[in-house]
Amino acid sequence: MQLDELYRQVIMDHYQHPRNQGELTAKTVSVDLRNPSCGDEITLQLEVADGRVQDVRFRGSGCSISMASASMMTEAIKGQDVPEALSLAKVFRSMIRGEAVDTEVLGDLESLQGVSRFPARVKCALLAWQALEKAVSGHTDHQPE
Repeated sequence: MQLDELYRQVIMDHYQHPRNQGELTAKTVSVDLRNPSCGDEITLQLEVADGRVQDVRFRGSGCSISMASASMMTEAIKGQDVPEALSLAKVFRSMIRGEAVDTEVLGDLESLQGVSRFPARVKCALLAWQALEKAVSGHTDHQPE
């Protein structure tokens, strides 16, 4: 099986069977974002305690790229310190923009690397990550890019 086909399967699996979808009862912060150019929407909820993402959930609607990216992101950041989650967001953003990055830190998120070839889809892949940056902006000195 070719790598591109494997990546498509990972993306479709996250789209059809999203992880961490739903609502948190003990949320610290909730952020609603919408991509006006395509209509993708996400509500990201985080439980942040002691500088760590204790739990995360999302609700949303949108294309397969947007929803798969949100699902993969929630898996990747759960349990991470806020600065680690923001560092991952920075690497992911660079990869989606077509820049050279160390993809080993991304895990399954690397499957979204091909989105960089489709400029109209970049915003779809970044929507959940923008919500993350907005959500944790009060829990660190880091400012979203």
